[in-house]
Amino acid sequence: MSSRISRPTLFLLLLSILSLPGLSRAGVPLNNLQGVGGIAFNPLAYVAGQNAGDSKSPVSKPQFGLWYVSLDEVQVDWTALSASIGLFRRVELSWGYEVVAPAGHNIHKHSLGAKVLLVPENAGGSPAVPAVSAGVIWKRASGVAAPTENSSADLYLVASKLITQLPRPLLLSGGLLSTENRVTGVFGFDDKRDQTFFGNVDLLPRPNLALGFEYLQGAEFDAFRNSGYWDLHAAWFADPHLTLVAAYVNAGDKKSTRRVGLGDGLVLSAQYAF
Repeated sequence: MSSRISRPTLFLLLLSILSLPGLSRAGVPLNNLQGVGGIAFNPLAYVAGQNAGDSKSPVSKPQFGLWYVSLDEVQVDWTALSASIGLFRRVELSWGYEVVAPAGHNIHKHSLGAKVLLVPENAGGSPAVPAVSAGVIWKRASGVAAPTENSSADLYLVASKLITQLPRPLLLSGGLLSTENRVTGVFGFDDKRDQTFFGNVDLLPRPNLALGFEYLQGAEFDAFRNSGYWDLHAAWFADPHLTLVAAYVNAGDKKSTRRVGLGDGLVLSAQYAF
């Protein structure tokens, strides 16, 4: 009998650890895999630097993100390092660096992002108004095979709302993405562009814990179809600066003949905001 712990069981074990009491709270947005203020795949409408409190400085203190993704079915380790800052609480600038390590060689990807908060949450004193932001992410990947491009830019529009009138706070977020990505860009970029949907739901059962679901629709091009991605995640806000995340991710069926999928795996992240 195999003694190896299954991924869902390991995720539940990590969840039980993350649910231990914290002393005080960090918060969202995190730096996602590409460095943009969001969760794992998707951006949120909130800009980086929300941890600044009542600081009057026009430039927020930086926040950093470190991700590790293990996709055992395709024997890929995926690591990401990122940094972001906020300007005047309305603009976010971000940088991300990813290394994807399939069998045989490494793929390197750089990302530069800019986000503008168009509508602040609860604008005009209305609790029904979500935060609305627009953003761009420029990306460049190494070792991309011809005829795909090695650089491109994503464009997105996203709305996020924290609902506090329920027994427990609930964060809802969704948006539209315009992209040329082949597997987030690590397989290069298509010469066509597609528009896809993304969304997040996060429940805060305790002030120091968020449990959520995330979905990213796969873009489709003439010669390449991405699988949709989803994850179940838990984020522990350990103190005012540190957040730890564990997730189970499904990046599509690797055996599919219609779409390019990377199987499922475990995701870990550490986030630090000064």
